[in-house]
Amino acid sequence: MNEHLLELKGVSYSYGQIQALHNVSLHVKKGEIVALLGANGAGKTTLLHAISGLIKPSTGEIFYKNDNITPMEPEGIVGKRLIHVPEHRQIFSTLTVYDNLNLGAYSHYKKSGKKVINEDIEKVFELFPVLKERKEQLGGTLSGGQQQMLAIARAMMAKPDLLLLDEPSLGLAPLLVKEVLNYVKSLRDLGVTVLLIEQNVMGSLKIADRAYVMTHGTIKKEGLANELLQDKEVKEAFLGSTVV
Repeated sequence: MNEHLLELKGVSYSYGQIQALHNVSLHVKKGEIVALLGANGAGKTTLLHAISGLIKPSTGEIFYKNDNITPMEPEGIVGKRLIHVPEHRQIFSTLTVYDNLNLGAYSHYKKSGKKVINEDIEKVFELFPVLKERKEQLGGTLSGGQQQMLAIARAMMAKPDLLLLDEPSLGLAPLLVKEVLNYVKSLRDLGVTVLLIEQNVMGSLKIADRAYVMTHGTIKKEGLANELLQDKEVKEAFLGSTVV
C-alpha cells in the first residue's frame, strides 16, 4: 500500500505553445501540510487545477488514495474528499454565509441528511466564530478576511481528507495573514491534509512540514520546511520581501 495520500508522476501540461508544467512529480503524505512555493507564473495554480480535474495533463498520472484520478471529472474528485479552495475565494456573493456553507456539503447532502449537515455547520462555526455572528449576512458584504474564512469553511463542509489551498492570504492585511495561516495550521489538527500555495513564503514554511519550490513549471527544490527556511537559495529568491 502506497503511504502517499497524493502522488503526481511526471505531470505535464501546456497552454497552446506555452509549457506550464513539465514532468512534475511530488507527493503528499496523510497528515502533512506541504507548501508549494514559486514566483508568479511558475505553474503552481495550474498544478492545483490538474489535481482537482479542472484541466487534464498531457502526460503523467495523478494518484489519490492509491487510485488513478487523472481521467476523473472534478465532481468525482470532490466526491473522493479532495477539495480545492481556489485563488480569489470565489464564494457565492449573493448568498448568505449559511447558504454558502450548505452548498459546500452538496456532494454528500442527500447521504448525510439535514441533521448531520447542521451539526457540521456548528463545528465550522466553532472554528470560525465570526461566521456564526454573520450567518445571515450576504457573502459579498463580508470583509476580505471573512470571505477567506468562509471559503475555507465552505470547503470543510465537504469533509475533505485533502485540501488544496491557493493563496489564502492574497490581498489581506498582515495581521489577517497570520490569522488565516493559523487557521490553516489548525486544519492539520482536525485531521485534514493540506497542499498550500501561499505568497507569504516565511509564513507558509513556518506552518508546513515539507515544501516544493517550482520554477518555470518544474520542481527545482524540495525538502523539510525548516531546512528550506535556512536554505540560501530560497532566502535569496523569496524571503527578502516576504518576511512577516
